[in-house]
Amino acid sequence: MALPYFGGVSGGVSRRLHWTVLGIAFAVGVAIGIAISVAHSSTTVADTQTPTIANPLLDRGAHLNAPAPDFTLTDQFGKRFSLRSLHGKVVVLSFNDPECTTICPLTTTALLRAKKLLGPAASQVALVGVGANPEATEVKWVRDYSRVHGMLHKWRFLTGSLAELKRVWRAYYIRAAVVNGSIDHTPATYLIDPNGRESWLYETPMAYSSVNQLGYELAHSIAGLLPGHPRLQGTVSLAKPQLYGPHDPVMLPRAGGGTVRLGRGSGAHLVLFFDTWETEVTDLSKQLEALNRYQAAAQRSGLAPLVAIDEGGVEASAQALPRFLHALPHPLSYPVAVDQNGTVADGYRVQDSPWLELVSGKGRVLFAEDLAVKGWPRLKELLARVRVAQTK
Repeated sequence: MALPYFGGVSGGVSRRLHWTVLGIAFAVGVAIGIAISVAHSSTTVADTQTPTIANPLLDRGAHLNAPAPDFTLTDQFGKRFSLRSLHGKVVVLSFNDPECTTICPLTTTALLRAKKLLGPAASQVALVGVGANPEATEVKWVRDYSRVHGMLHKWRFLTGSLAELKRVWRAYYIRAAVVNGSIDHTPATYLIDPNGRESWLYETPMAYSSVNQLGYELAHSIAGLLPGHPRLQGTVSLAKPQLYGPHDPVMLPRAGGGTVRLGRGSGAHLVLFFDTWETEVTDLSKQLEALNRYQAAAQRSGLAPLVAIDEGGVEASAQALPRFLHALPHPLSYPVAVDQNGTVADGYRVQDSPWLELVSGKGRVLFAEDLAVKGWPRLKELLARVRVAQTK
């Protein structure tokens, strides 16, 4: 079972993580973190230098002190690569499903943010990912994930035979399995010091608005492992972010210029959350263009208009969305807004990508659908569902 600190209930195909309800996920997630920490260290040391964290969703990490088990796997270029080859560097080792559309993109975005905060000292840090999907072990999967997330030459994303991967998972106490058709894995990130010893363990929360904070926390702990303890190139507030749910009026920037208004007073909306990196696992261009037909039918029938929201904070770059929209054969007839810091996605309790919600004019969620699990709806079915929901 994947164990985030902020979760929901889902199921379905193997390309996504399977979350349990919030209370169970929180309790079990904390227990797993403690268990791994105890298994890897004889003592747990409080980090008195870590800034005070006010966001309860953010993991401040567990201090470890044990040798990091060595392994040799295959990277995204098909080359064999061993952990011991990075001796002398700080290694940031994370476990990620290369087909993931939920928590893994949050993890890898946080890794990149951490390196950016380290400035020149980032040259002494190596990012390493290990595949955590027993059904996606081919090199093409780690290469495709690295490509769509803009990380092809920024890290080593490793895979191997299932037997090789299982040995690594066991060594690092990672659960990675197919459960009821879904991929479940521990969203763990280890920090390994230049002498090859595990120093910190973090688990990524399923919270878009906490990505920058996790990146800062990682960078702070990494700096403590580097010679001279370099100062970070910037600061990030670790306060609990203000979220904007369906009730809350909010203005978002619109791709191409202008703004999009949501929340009370803006009328009913069908809201689609998405990311352009979904092209790895779905024909995103085709599906978004198909929704032009919904927009036209909704206008004729007086149904809730569609608004799409790109999770800009976890895109590969600021140019990813404009480049994607420009490449579409036909322009989209509905507005595309950008949620740069994830506060709208978290306010709407988005747990996957793509994700669809129908919201009434009073800010009530009439239905929510995980399209990564359920699949994209057909036009006739979508129109019927919206029509019925709006009459209740």
